[in-house]
Amino acid sequence: MERIHLIGIGGSGLSAIARLLAEQGVSVSGSDRAESPFTSELRAMGIPVFIGHAAENISGATLVVRSSAIPEDNPEVMAAKQAGIPVLKRAEFLEKWLKPYQVIAVAGTHGKTTTTAMIAWMLSSLAQNPSYIIGGVARDLHANAHAGKGSLFVIEADEYDRMFLGLHPHIAVITYLEHDHPDCFPTMAEYTRAFQDFIQQIQPDGALLLNGDHPLTRELGRSAPKGVRVLTYGEGEENTYFLKHPTVNSRGGFSADIWKQMPDGENRRMLHLDLQVPGKHNLLNALAALAVADQLELMPGPAAEALHLFHGTGRRFEVRGEANGVVLIDDYAHHPTEIRTTLAAARARYPERRIWAVWQPHTYSRTQTLMKEFCQAFDDADAVLVLEIYAAREKNPGFSAREVVQRMKHPEAVFQPTLEAARNYLLDRVQPGDVVLVLSAGDADALTAELLDVLSQGRKG
Repeated sequence: MERIHLIGIGGSGLSAIARLLAEQGVSVSGSDRAESPFTSELRAMGIPVFIGHAAENISGATLVVRSSAIPEDNPEVMAAKQAGIPVLKRAEFLEKWLKPYQVIAVAGTHGKTTTTAMIAWMLSSLAQNPSYIIGGVARDLHANAHAGKGSLFVIEADEYDRMFLGLHPHIAVITYLEHDHPDCFPTMAEYTRAFQDFIQQIQPDGALLLNGDHPLTRELGRSAPKGVRVLTYGEGEENTYFLKHPTVNSRGGFSADIWKQMPDGENRRMLHLDLQVPGKHNLLNALAALAVADQLELMPGPAAEALHLFHGTGRRFEVRGEANGVVLIDDYAHHPTEIRTTLAAARARYPERRIWAVWQPHTYSRTQTLMKEFCQAFDDADAVLVLEIYAAREKNPGFSAREVVQRMKHPEAVFQPTLEAARNYLLDRVQPGDVVLVLSAGDADALTAELLDVLSQGRKG
């Protein structure tokens, strides 16, 4: 019997593949260097998960798949190659595995996780029974992956390590293009080239859906192969799909009218969209999802109703609770644009409250490359608390987030080197009515949970 072993199974990418394979009846095992929420869930499904990498972990495997973070000298990689067991990166595995499906791939620097989750939830609500892989847990679907029975496969197309070049989508969505992952793409030109290469992977009769409000993203349409339909979405009426009259609604989300530019050049109002997830940016994410539904010739009314019911994804403006009058929110924002967007959403939902932005920078290369932009990203916060950099896959080059704070012009920006120091600082200062927004792609979400626990017991430490 075939058994697939996944090295790095605790991450969002390979844990999703493990879940899908298990749901399809494939024997799966995996390993990672540490526990994660995903490893617990996979064990509950009956998947063996080893903590720590060792050659004996691959015993019985017929194929090994490794994440981008796993080096060539990993003992399991080396043992597999010595034993003649094929070792594939995630992109190589997905290229083979997804061939039977009609693939909808969502790429872009920002918004791809939420947009992917919206599309997966919408298609599930419309009885399409899709398979999907999302870079976070969709709250309505209660999972980051699922093996459906239908022909559609929705996947978050990750550009890191050029993973998305293993995809051959029928519909490709690109939400936004802005320099990121400087450890993998040192220049904007290299980053752009990766997306141009991704576009070349679209099926000849497929569609490319671009955020047309952003010039660099719209420009990617020039890279589309012959036969691929190039469509745009955004606020501007020059887009194929566009929105009008965006307003904050009574639930703290945004509402708007959705319009479509018809082939004869006339504009037609499609429907009114009412979201409960906060932030104007989520109107654009939902607009992309509706455009996908339209390209699949699905009914727009039920698609909009599904998006109306959408509750978001884990760690994307996730309200963890309110205690002692303090609202605690987790968000995955780790790029200056994402921070600005998330803080704007917080300001729209809580216009009269004091907003604390607690930021844990993610990777030294990103923090140093985009330092100027980070320093200017916190205008919508009343107070800013900066933690030490979360190294992730990198080694410390002798740089500290303290230097970023020193360059910030925000009058209420301070540096706290550890989660414990940040916890104590906040507990000494937060007041009823405050909003604490933790911005982290690392482990600072633990801070939110601890603050919620302490405050709910009426304690300050």
